[in-house]
Amino acid sequence: DVHIRNREVEIVSAAEVRLGLDLLALFQGRLQLGKLELKRPAIFIERNSEGTFNIGNPPAVAAKSAAVERVEISLSNGTLRYVDRQSGMAFETAQCSLDVRHLRVLRGERSDSDMMKNLSLTAEGACTEIRTKDFAASDLKFSLSGENGVFRLEPVMLHVFGAQGLGSVQAELSGTANLYTISFSLPQFRVEEVFQPLSSEKVAEGSLDFTANLTMQGKTVDELTQTLQGQLQLRGEHLVLHGRDLDSELSRFESSRNFNLVDVGAFFFAGPLGVVATKGYDFANIFRGSGGRSDILKLVSDWKVQRGVAQAQDVAMATKQNRVVLHGGLDFVNQRFDDMTMALVDAQGCATVQQKILGTFRKPRVEKPNIVKSLAGPVLQLLKEGAELLPGGKCKVIYTGSVTSPK
Repeated sequence: DVHIRNREVEIVSAAEVRLGLDLLALFQGRLQLGKLELKRPAIFIERNSEGTFNIGNPPAVAAKSAAVERVEISLSNGTLRYVDRQSGMAFETAQCSLDVRHLRVLRGERSDSDMMKNLSLTAEGACTEIRTKDFAASDLKFSLSGENGVFRLEPVMLHVFGAQGLGSVQAELSGTANLYTISFSLPQFRVEEVFQPLSSEKVAEGSLDFTANLTMQGKTVDELTQTLQGQLQLRGEHLVLHGRDLDSELSRFESSRNFNLVDVGAFFFAGPLGVVATKGYDFANIFRGSGGRSDILKLVSDWKVQRGVAQAQDVAMATKQNRVVLHGGLDFVNQRFDDMTMALVDAQGCATVQQKILGTFRKPRVEKPNIVKSLAGPVLQLLKEGAELLPGGKCKVIYTGSVTSPK
C-alpha cells in the first residue's frame, strides 16, 4: 500500500513495491538501487493550464541529482491516467506492463531538460486497453530507447477501429524547444467502428486506409500547434452510407433547393482532421434521411499541414452519379475554417453548386445561411435553404484530382 505524492497531490500508488539493492555497493557503504518492481500501480499525470506537470520538481529544489546506473524497473497490471488541462486531451490505460532495462541517469542539475539529456534506457511496454472520450484502442505494444536527449518509440502497435495500426515517435528533448516526429499508418480500418460510439444505428460501412507523417516543435500546446507540419491521407473505395440516397437528393437539388453540401462534406471531416474540427457533430443525423443507401465508389482525402494549418490537396468523393469536392483549409492555430468550400462538380471538374464555410470551428458561418448552429451542438443543420446555383457561361475548372467523374 505505497503512495507517492508531490506537492500534496498523489501521482503514484501501488499495491506492492519491491526494491533490490546492489550488493557490491552495499559492501562499499553505499545504497545503490538495482531493481524496482511495482505491482498494480496506478499513475496519474496531469498538465495544468500553465503547462506545468504534477511530476515536476518543486521550484525551490536546486541540488544536484545523484547518478543512477543500470537500474531495472518493472510494472505489472498497472493503470495510467493522463490529463492535459491546456489542450483538453485525456486518456486512460488498463492492464499495463513495462520492463525498463539499462536505465542510467548521469549526475546533473535537477531540471527537466538536464534530466532528459542525462537519461538513457531501453524498455518494452504493453497495455490491454486505452480509452479517450471519443474512442477506444486495445493491444498497445511498444519499444522505447533513448540517450542524450533523443528518445524513440518504435515500433508502436495498437488495434483500433477494427484494424492493426503501426507507427513510430521520435522526441528530441535536448534542446531549448522539443522536436517531435510522428509516423502512423492504419490500413483497412472499418468506418462503421468510427461511427459506432456516436450512434446505435449503422451509419456507414467499408474500409479506409489512413497514414500520417507529422513534425512539431515546442514545449507548450500553442507552440506545438503553430509548428505542426506534414502530410495526412485518407483513402477508400466501395463504401456504403446508410439511410440516405445522395444521388437521388442531388438530382432534385435544383428544384428543391433543400440539400446541404456541408452535410456531405462532414464525411470528409470524419477523417484525420474532422475529429478536431467537428467535435460534437451529430454524424448519424447526416445520413438519417428518407431511407435508401449511397454507394461511394471512391473517397480521397489528402491534406498538407504547414504551421498548424491543414490545406486540402485532393479531397473528393464519387458516388455512382456525382462528385463532391472540398477546397480550403482547417486552421488549428486559430481554430477556424480557412476559406473552405464544398462543391458539386461536373465531368469537366467545373462547379455546378458550391457552398462556403467560414468562421470558427464552434461557430461556423455558411455562405447565405438561413439557420446556423454551433458545431459543438448535438444536431447540426447549417443550412435550410441550400446553396445558390452558380451562374451559367464558361466554367472554371476547380478540380483536377484523382477522383474521376462517374459520368
